[in-house]
Amino acid sequence: MSNCAIVGINWGDEGKGRMVDLIARDYDIVCRYQGGNNAGHTIVNEYGKFALHLIPSGICLPGVVNVLGNGVVIDLESLCGEIEALQNAGVPITPENFKISERATIVFPYHRALDGLEEARLKDKKYGSTLRGIAPVYSDKYQKKTIMMGELLYPAYLEKRLASILEWKNLTIQNVYGAEAYKLEDMLAWCREFGSKLAPYICDTSKYLYEAEKAGKSIMFEAQLGALRDIDFGIFPYTSSSSSNAGYACVGAGIPGSHVDRTVGIVKAYSTCVGEGPFTAEWFGEEAERLREAGGEYGAATGRPRRVGPFDVVATRYGVRVQGATQIALTKLDVLSYMEKIPVCTQYEIGGKRVDEFPFPAALSEAKPVMEYLPGWGCDISNARKFGDLPAAARDYVRYVEDTLRTPIPYVSVGAARDAIILR
Repeated sequence: MSNCAIVGINWGDEGKGRMVDLIARDYDIVCRYQGGNNAGHTIVNEYGKFALHLIPSGICLPGVVNVLGNGVVIDLESLCGEIEALQNAGVPITPENFKISERATIVFPYHRALDGLEEARLKDKKYGSTLRGIAPVYSDKYQKKTIMMGELLYPAYLEKRLASILEWKNLTIQNVYGAEAYKLEDMLAWCREFGSKLAPYICDTSKYLYEAEKAGKSIMFEAQLGALRDIDFGIFPYTSSSSSNAGYACVGAGIPGSHVDRTVGIVKAYSTCVGEGPFTAEWFGEEAERLREAGGEYGAATGRPRRVGPFDVVATRYGVRVQGATQIALTKLDVLSYMEKIPVCTQYEIGGKRVDEFPFPAALSEAKPVMEYLPGWGCDISNARKFGDLPAAARDYVRYVEDTLRTPIPYVSVGAARDAIILR
């Protein structure tokens, strides 16, 4: 079977976890290829409800191998807690079904601290960081001053490298932010405590994936966040610090010579956004709160209320293009059932002119939404399992999104559970 990437089309929070959990049963391997524990993918199945921050969303499926690729940044403490929570719920996690790239980067406590210190310094100009240390660790990675997971298996080598890195890092912590320096013995103890629990899973996943492909195995690449948070194509500087683009999947997974055969873009039936930055179609006040409550829109990683608004054609069409999406999964259609009229942002108005193309980030602050309204359906659709089960207005809404994005929608989600899906 061909390889597949599951990616977000908008600002993240589109419902990728439940779609990976659904589609991954048709694949042999699920691989996270970028990001860290700064976002969560929520899945609901026979084991319970989980917000997975690092572990791939195929972990509950028997026979599926889950891989954290070299492009991922890993907080050891967070990952150990996630493994423990899943195992306590009865989910089997072993070196046979869960593997960590020896080349993945470690997020240290000082990365988390620096994240908070910088956001505090920025004050009202902050980027809206999740404070998980993601920007500091990716910055250090490209300065070649980070520790890879595989170095945990070489204690003497680890100590020498970490000592050198800490000497450099403490210059910033003490002299720029006036904070207390981090001690080498404390960081080594942290590595021993949590690294020892993860050591059985660390291996050459690049070789594993290469050989798996040669043996005819299929791979699903799982992205974090969405196109508008991509470091290159997002609403810079209000982006993540990694590439959430499907084009990076094979590199971040560890098989750069491979390719993605189909890309399923996840799109919510309305718009949501966690964090700072321009969000043209954003709602406020009572209107926003009603949609937020109807959709349970609170961040899986942070618990923060998500910013919400109507479906944004301009932003979504751009996300489909930069992700190279070949198919769309439309999620949370059921949430719109309370609306008499369904709002859609069809264009932006910038400088008195209406535009159809998503603008350069510097122009977004001037953009105003141009709204249209489609008929609502006014009834619960969460039990629909066939497209024909939906009321006519709901079917028309799906077709409208499909036609607008010029991309087929074979999946329509009407609930969080694995079976709450319509396959067209």
